[in-house]
Amino acid sequence: MTLEQLIAAAHQEGASDLHLEPGLPPAMRIRGTLRPLGEPLPSATLLEFAHQVIPEEHWADFISRRSADLSRALRGVRCRFNVFHTARGIGFAIRLLSSFQATIDKLNLHPDFKKLVAHQHGLILVSGPTGSGKSSTLAAFIQEINLTETRHILTIESPIEYTFRPRKAYIRQREVGRDTPSFEQALLDALREDPDVLMVGEMRDPETMRLTLSASETGHLVLATVHSSTCAEAVQRVASAFPAEIQSAVCSQLADSLIAVISQRLHFRPELNIRVPECEVLIATHAIKNFIRNRDFFKIPSALETGADHGMWTFQRYRNWLDSRKTWHIPQAGESAESEEVEMASAPLPPVAPKAKPAKPSAPPPVTAPRPGERIEIEPVEGGWEKILKKLE
Repeated sequence: MTLEQLIAAAHQEGASDLHLEPGLPPAMRIRGTLRPLGEPLPSATLLEFAHQVIPEEHWADFISRRSADLSRALRGVRCRFNVFHTARGIGFAIRLLSSFQATIDKLNLHPDFKKLVAHQHGLILVSGPTGSGKSSTLAAFIQEINLTETRHILTIESPIEYTFRPRKAYIRQREVGRDTPSFEQALLDALREDPDVLMVGEMRDPETMRLTLSASETGHLVLATVHSSTCAEAVQRVASAFPAEIQSAVCSQLADSLIAVISQRLHFRPELNIRVPECEVLIATHAIKNFIRNRDFFKIPSALETGADHGMWTFQRYRNWLDSRKTWHIPQAGESAESEEVEMASAPLPPVAPKAKPAKPSAPPPVTAPRPGERIEIEPVEGGWEKILKKLE
């Protein structure tokens, strides 16, 4: 089987991940469980797959680093590839991304999540283990802003998983390794690029965390992910990533900028035949900010239990809400985001047909410079960025 056929088969089975290893049959992760697919693959076949996925100009980097992260659409399915060397040869870990444009409603998240992205500045952390849907939740937040507000959104990802078509917002997406050498450099650049909303794909090291916290303090709404299983662990993980002598200052900085922490995990609901996010939500009230500032992280779980009036959710309360929910979004087999999603500009632009010359071109009106203090009126464009892009197409 070719790589495209394997991905198409995994997509048809509803798999979230596809694993390829020399000498072993392909394995699909369906509803959290691994299942074999077909016959064992030889190492030569996987080497050919790697050449197919990794561009020739990046092959030398792959050989030196022994791994590569990238995203690509194959057979109409957008995938995130991690290609790496193992004891048997070259292996693949492929994440099959959603075929529809992620939104808060389509992910079956609580409607109150829409209130979080209405803030103009601050930090929202999304945490959870690997494969818990953090990237999809961030994409839903970005799309919510895109559909409702005229703001400049800048995303920094490694690699880009969801692509966005500007609606009301002005969106730029940068991929680490392709558009910028590192998260650190992209965050330094971001402060000079006039963003209103900044999305950081993952906070992996103290320097990235420091720059992310600084951005959230300077008038930007920052969305970021961190690996942890609860909200209290997420906050503690950020603080403990720094040396002990500066943790007090970091906790004060985190307390001042934090809006909310969302910890999530996916739970399969057999009556719907889909996996739904179960969330724990921590809202940065005055009490929570004091706990973080004083590093009393052990007090956060009890504050979550009693914080329902402030919009906080424990996993159990959120599960009870899911059990009582009446309306659900069930992704359909043919559903896609074709009208809402565009590929990144990696291919050359198509040639433009020459326009026919008019018989008698009229002379353009004279252009005069405005006088000092003169107000220049610019006619607004109806329909936002969507209408402009349609005209360009």
